[in-house]
Amino acid sequence: MKNRQEYAMYTVFGLGNPGSQYAHTRHNIGQMVIAEIVHRAGTTLSAHKASNTHAASMRLGLAPGNPGMQVIAGISNGYMNTSGGPVSALLNYFGQIPENLIVIHDDLDLPFGELKLKRGGGEGGHNGLKSITKSLGTKDYIRMRFGIGRPPGRMDPADFVLGKFNAQEQKELPLLISETADAVEAVLTSGLEKAQMRLHTK
Repeated sequence: MKNRQEYAMYTVFGLGNPGSQYAHTRHNIGQMVIAEIVHRAGTTLSAHKASNTHAASMRLGLAPGNPGMQVIAGISNGYMNTSGGPVSALLNYFGQIPENLIVIHDDLDLPFGELKLKRGGGEGGHNGLKSITKSLGTKDYIRMRFGIGRPPGRMDPADFVLGKFNAQEQKELPLLISETADAVEAVLTSGLEKAQMRLHTK
């Protein structure tokens, strides 16, 4: 039997909270990027009861002479701090490995709009990442970090991440979300190192 990694597709997961009250908050930027990725593929997310997610199977990176990469995209039906269970269940359902998981999330430690790709590392106090690392038993997955900046003054970070983007940020969001989706697709088509070089040397 051939090693299952030989057949491995990527799983792309966008972090966030459920419900309309959280839909356009800073903490939900991962889900907003997933919406863009799914839209590009011309498909929609559907309820996946076995993993408590909404997910879609698609091909990304299609081009003449290039069949693209098979991808599972998903978001959790639960809250941010319980992201690990749905992520782990989705990987297990499709027989996928953590090394081929890309998690898209907000990052307080990066200025607004700064994008970074990395594999592994710490969670930086991010409860979604903490939950995923605990459930998977490894930090060895790819993180697509979307900078949201630090809260102003003495504002509680918890209130800041659950708040809406300001007017100027909202003007910039469509392009930034598109650039984030581009970076994710670059990982799929060119590999992590080339995608990092392309993104980080812009």
